[in-house]
Amino acid sequence: MSFYPVSSSSVVSAVQFPGVDHGAVMVAVPVSALSWPVAEGASGDGRSAMVATGAEKITSGVLVVWCKVVAVAPAVVRRDGRVQAGGRPCDHARLGALEEQLDEMAGPGTIDRIAAGIRPTGKIKGEKRRELSVAFALRATLLMTLLPQADARTVMATLLGDLLGVPWKRPHTVPSGTVLSTWRTAIGPQPLLALQDLVLGAAFAEHRDTPPGVQVGGGLRIGAIDGTVTRMPDTKANRVEFGTAGAAGTGYL
Repeated sequence: MSFYPVSSSSVVSAVQFPGVDHGAVMVAVPVSALSWPVAEGASGDGRSAMVATGAEKITSGVLVVWCKVVAVAPAVVRRDGRVQAGGRPCDHARLGALEEQLDEMAGPGTIDRIAAGIRPTGKIKGEKRRELSVAFALRATLLMTLLPQADARTVMATLLGDLLGVPWKRPHTVPSGTVLSTWRTAIGPQPLLALQDLVLGAAFAEHRDTPPGVQVGGGLRIGAIDGTVTRMPDTKANRVEFGTAGAAGTGYL
């Protein structure tokens, strides 16, 4: 499953680009239009994005760089010409198709709505130099259920994805597992319980509002059960007819 970005609609709006298929947006830039903005001999750390200037209409045969949309963030231009991104990668991370499904069930921006009402406690204090946010901690916790064999740092690296390659104004790295644990303790279980209530409520409403099921004899509805066995007398005839189950090899239906 692709976890990131949640969809191109999160970074490219229909107002800006009418007619764009927001399911899969790629950006085509002629190689000749790309340049390195950092001044020669600059003493900075060199972290910058390449920039596109004066791109002409693309014609057949022209070499083109095909770029995936990673994030839309304010530009920060340094004195030596470096072009960096304002903000934090954790604010742009999403859960891809999983979050799209969640928003369809519980409304747009479900996780962000819940996170907005949470104030971390304990060791999470102040506003400066935070690598994580409440919303990111919630998304990372949900992603843990899909990556049960991964440690916390791997989960966060998966969630951040290509955002780690963006030259942010302040360098960012994947936080340690201890940092995530501290955040999970600071926000407590209530946000996830609230999310659970929203999802279960939406699922209940979906089943409640659907048309009546297919009717069979006696007004009974069609159903299916899996994973249930019933004990039968352990006879040769039952073994032949129904087979066996379990380590002991006794007869079951």
